[in-house]
Amino acid sequence: MFPFAHRRQSGFTYLSLVILLAIIGLVTASAIKLGAMLQRSKAEQELLLIGAAFSDALQSYAEATPAGQASLPGSLNDLLRDPRFPTPRRHLRKIFADPVTGRVEWGIVYAGDKRGVVAVYSLSNAKPVKLSNFPSRFAGFSGALKISDWKFSAASMTDKTPPSHELAARSSENVASARQSAKKTSETAEGVQTEASDEWAKPGFPSGAAPSSPEAGQIELPSRQNSQ
Repeated sequence: MFPFAHRRQSGFTYLSLVILLAIIGLVTASAIKLGAMLQRSKAEQELLLIGAAFSDALQSYAEATPAGQASLPGSLNDLLRDPRFPTPRRHLRKIFADPVTGRVEWGIVYAGDKRGVVAVYSLSNAKPVKLSNFPSRFAGFSGALKISDWKFSAASMTDKTPPSHELAARSSENVASARQSAKKTSETAEGVQTEASDEWAKPGFPSGAAPSSPEAGQIELPSRQNSQ
């Protein structure tokens, strides 16, 4: 009897150990996932700061354009040393590393046939953790499906247009507001017409007719010549 009880107790101990290990595994996996998400969120915040630096540098390059010169840099290196001036002129301190990919490599949007840098973006195709509450200059990043959709251009060219789903929502709200306004206008017009009809029905107005002007409801007085 005692050996059987010992084996039963050993079975419960083994099962409890398996359950405990499973729980520890789930907690560890959740902690790793949360840590990775926090790390990605931190990298995205750093990317926004670096992107703002690129954006400011492109804007500075454009504003410093001498007469007859191109307002777009030929490459990112032109932001480090502006080739349009004989003396060194810097618009960017250094070419930063992408905090998301960890590489000093960026995607570039060119104007036409690579005639100038228009925007800079990360080469990461991962889905961003941050989807809303961007600074106003980067409002167009809301709802982006990939980090590479964050295009950092000159401040004057930054896209502040709301994403398509927000535009659709606003359009629906405008339509609903217009319909509500039209309904109120119609109801007001019907109320005024009803009130006017009730006024015409009072004694003093000919039945079936309404005065066309304030003078139409007055009684014509005889002239002094006729009274004499």
